[in-house]
Amino acid sequence: MQDEVLNKIMKPKSIAVIGASTKPKTIGSEIMQRLRDYKFSGNIYPVNPKGGIIEGFQAYTNIEEVPGDVDLAVIVVNAKFVLDTIDQCHRKGIKGLVIITAGFKETGKEGAEVEKQLLAKVKEYGMRCVGPNCLGVLNTHPDVTMDATFAESLPIRGDIGFVSQSGALGGGILNILKDLNLGFAQFVSIGNQADINAETMLEYWENDDDVKQILLYMESIQNPANFRKLASRITKKKPILALKAGRSAAGASAASSHTGSLAGADKAAAALLKQSGVIREFSLKNLFANAKAFSNCPIPKGNRVAIITNSGGPGIMATDAICESGMQMAKITDETKEKLRSFLPSAASVKNPIDMIASAPIEHYQQTLETVIKDENVDMIVVIYLPFLGLKDIDVAEAIMKIKAQNPEKPIVGVFMTTSDFFTKISNMEVNMPFYMYAEEAAEALTRLDEQRQWMEKPLGKVPCYDVDKNKVCDIIKKSISEGRDQLTTLESIDVLQAYGIRACKYGLATNIDEVVNLGNSIGYPVVMKMTSKTTSHKTDVGGVVVNIRSEEQLRNEYNALLKRLEEKGLLEGLEGVIIQEMVKGNREMVCGIATDPQYGPMMMFGLGGVFVEALKDVTFRIAPLTDTDAQEMVKSVKAYKLLQGARGTTPAQISQIEETLLRLSQLVNDFKFIDELDINPLLISEKTGEGIAVDGRIKVRMNEAQEALKDCLTCAGACK
Repeated sequence: MQDEVLNKIMKPKSIAVIGASTKPKTIGSEIMQRLRDYKFSGNIYPVNPKGGIIEGFQAYTNIEEVPGDVDLAVIVVNAKFVLDTIDQCHRKGIKGLVIITAGFKETGKEGAEVEKQLLAKVKEYGMRCVGPNCLGVLNTHPDVTMDATFAESLPIRGDIGFVSQSGALGGGILNILKDLNLGFAQFVSIGNQADINAETMLEYWENDDDVKQILLYMESIQNPANFRKLASRITKKKPILALKAGRSAAGASAASSHTGSLAGADKAAAALLKQSGVIREFSLKNLFANAKAFSNCPIPKGNRVAIITNSGGPGIMATDAICESGMQMAKITDETKEKLRSFLPSAASVKNPIDMIASAPIEHYQQTLETVIKDENVDMIVVIYLPFLGLKDIDVAEAIMKIKAQNPEKPIVGVFMTTSDFFTKISNMEVNMPFYMYAEEAAEALTRLDEQRQWMEKPLGKVPCYDVDKNKVCDIIKKSISEGRDQLTTLESIDVLQAYGIRACKYGLATNIDEVVNLGNSIGYPVVMKMTSKTTSHKTDVGGVVVNIRSEEQLRNEYNALLKRLEEKGLLEGLEGVIIQEMVKGNREMVCGIATDPQYGPMMMFGLGGVFVEALKDVTFRIAPLTDTDAQEMVKSVKAYKLLQGARGTTPAQISQIEETLLRLSQLVNDFKFIDELDINPLLISEKTGEGIAVDGRIKVRMNEAQEALKDCLTCAGACK
């Protein structure tokens, strides 16, 4: 049903422009001109209270006077008339709306209220609506040929489905892509996205063969969980490239935990896009440059790249760019080298990069490319051209495009370090491969193709479900909130971790000197002593942590000294006791954590911990819930991974156990969604066993949510979802 109604918008057989105008340079006039000039395949009905003829079409004074059925109404009337216009469209039986009109939630509270009423009517009438406050929609398919926008340029045919949250930017994009010889299949400016948003269009285009790749310009993601679900599925079929704006630190979390202070809205967005298989771009230039590759190249079979050049310097620069991107320089077979030597001059190099030297004629470009394409060790090819000895750039481009047409199975990109006139000519030609000015651009484009290959080959991750003690966690948190505390004590935090099967140090709570000594003797020296307080969370700031206590006598002395320090600072009253904990020996300290982003929800963090966590920021983030592949990628993606592998003779860490720790934390925050912050810092890597052991924990909850969720202890029932 959704596709049927969306077809009324994207593939209409008839369009009414309500607010059509004869006045030049008005939106109502511009949209009529675009529909006419782009030769919309269906019927066009202008609606204007004055009637008459508009752009050669009979105008009607009211939408209900239009003869015949209308699939799509493009509404350009004043904002105060929009609600009544929707009612009229409903009486006419129209299901598709594109509301160009501005003046809704972008203007403030009153506008937001009107937009709320607008959406209620759309839902009540079974309509779908693009906008309000948008540029419009277009579809270049020959069966439709619809440009219902007021952009400056008419679109060219292509394979891109583009969603833009910004109307003005969308108009600029239409102009830019024409110059880049990139075309659209369909374009939607979602504006205020009262109804139709990026997720709607992702789902609509999922199985549309006319849309081969999807580009997104987004300022916000309305429903991150749904976006992840859809995008994760769609990116297995076709690439999605996204330019997500709003990367500044202004949106960073003000949380007090290590995880919270390092997290921020952009890190959450980056994690979500990565987990969804979406290729994130950071500029329009890169977005379009890489879209060019997807429009003109197949997905490669691997990441082995061959470079063909007529100049050594650019060949070396291209090699550097390929290697730095993580791809491999292809190892040219002996058979290929022998064939190359048969026609290239003796001064040429047949190793990769293949340097044909500056005197290379067009025939050498052709023969070299034809030979290298057949090499089974080559997955992708970069062809570099510099102007020498009167060799014309367009002639070379046409020659290699002819070979590409005969050999479509491998990606080929051109690096033409020539004048801008060449790129102007290319933009007006039909091309079957992308051309770039610089080697770095070409390397990045091939990297994106390989990124898509890896994602499509990667198995779908699973969210595991572990046997845990949820009831125990319920009881611990209930006790804390009943005492008015949103932050659990260290002891409570460690108990929560252990209830979820997370390896923590052996420990015990002592409230007097005798209990302190008994615990120390039973655990075995050396031990660590940590204060646990209902009023002091950062223990190290007040001298509340003492490590490497090696005897009973030292333990007695340190305990008495701690009490004295707290008394002097006026902190003794909040003291709950001290935790006596086994001392795990290890020099590698990692950190695991959870921080809650107000829009994206719980974020998982992993990285280098201890005192380095905020100084070096060698951390990575993912949105919960984690899959097993998410956990694997988190551990492997930090620079400190080399330390975990066992550098300089150290015991290799139990990587799978660390991954399981992250997955158990993910299950914890999924079961108890009101956990706001959680830090395990450090997660110490044992030199003896390689285990990741939680030696400290800190958990904070959102009080009101926790109280509501635990009211009937419903959180404690049921299994993983």
